[in-house]
Amino acid sequence: QHFRGRKNRCYKLAVRSVRRAFVKSTKARGEKKRFLRALWITRIEAASLEHGLKYPAFISNLLKSQVELNRKVIADLAIYEPKTFKSLAALAQRRRQEGFLAALGDGKEPEGIFSRIVHRY
Repeated sequence: QHFRGRKNRCYKLAVRSVRRAFVKSTKARGEKKRFLRALWITRIEAASLEHGLKYPAFISNLLKSQVELNRKVIADLAIYEPKTFKSLAALAQRRRQEGFLAALGDGKEPEGIFSRIVHRY
């Protein structure tokens, strides 16, 4: 890239401009992470509301059901795999209504759900 104005004639100003560009790019990487996380949360919230769950209840019940998917993967499932997301929502809904032992302890998951119970001691 070429500099515009006095920066293309004065080395000192060009170096200052490059340093500022490095600082801004460093800050932008952090802002990008925050922006994408907010985007994923918005997408998950919209999809979970379609299934009758608010976002905090959906996420907390998935964690209680030992579903260890991050927000990026859940947001992608909400967009590209709506049936899979529906089964996750059914699992969270059932966990919310009946509790952890009733949701997974009997071995009968809601239809379309394949799960593996992980016991941590």
